[in-house]
Amino acid sequence: MKKPQELATHTPTHHPMKLTCLAIDDESLARKMLEDNIRQVPFLEWVGTCKNAFEAMEVLQKQTVDLIFLDIQMPGMLGTKFLETLSEKPMVIFVTAYSNYAVESYDLDVVDYLMKPVPLERFIKAAGKALEIKQKNVKSALLPNAETTDFFFVNVEYSLVKITVPDITHIEGMKDYVKIFLAGSTRPILTKSTLKGIEEKLPSQKFMRVHKSFIVNLNRIESIRNRELRIGQWDIPVSEANLEAVMGYIQKK
Repeated sequence: MKKPQELATHTPTHHPMKLTCLAIDDESLARKMLEDNIRQVPFLEWVGTCKNAFEAMEVLQKQTVDLIFLDIQMPGMLGTKFLETLSEKPMVIFVTAYSNYAVESYDLDVVDYLMKPVPLERFIKAAGKALEIKQKNVKSALLPNAETTDFFFVNVEYSLVKITVPDITHIEGMKDYVKIFLAGSTRPILTKSTLKGIEEKLPSQKFMRVHKSFIVNLNRIESIRNRELRIGQWDIPVSEANLEAVMGYIQKK
């Protein structure tokens, strides 16, 4: 079984639409079964397993994954509590022997809730739901959206500051704060918000999440090299999970 530090160096080989997967369970047999199931599904890419939430935190700091198969009853921290600690959440499928967390799982917006032992066909069905979500997200980034937003306001040091959407070059998330970079300005706007909160204000046909910490204005991309986008003076990383959507946009232009 791989250690967390080894997981972070694994580079998945993507197929036209594939989900990178991490399995988290405190029982070694359960981890092995999850790995075996993941390896049997063509559109899933196994990147490793962790035996508790703390190992998983280390992995997710170094590597972006699309989907987590997550146990709930684990020593140290429940899977539900672990999920609540994540500021940028991958898709999650709970895999548990307990039914009493089902209601709570709906509030956490998970893809599915599987009861152990999980038949392979049920596992594949849950994974298929996650694939559909990924496909919709990719399409929404490439297709026109009827909603358009020219500006919005953010709180900056007890003031409301107007942000003109077309002027945004890119946005960087930093836990409870975001930096909004604007064309023609040397200093970003710093506001208390989550990256997801700002993302919801932006037209999806013009902006794309390219990394768990970055959103870019697609019209401002100047070049891409070695999984880095160049916008003005800035080099912005593109995660493995989002590279497909970025290249899909660029190749359509």
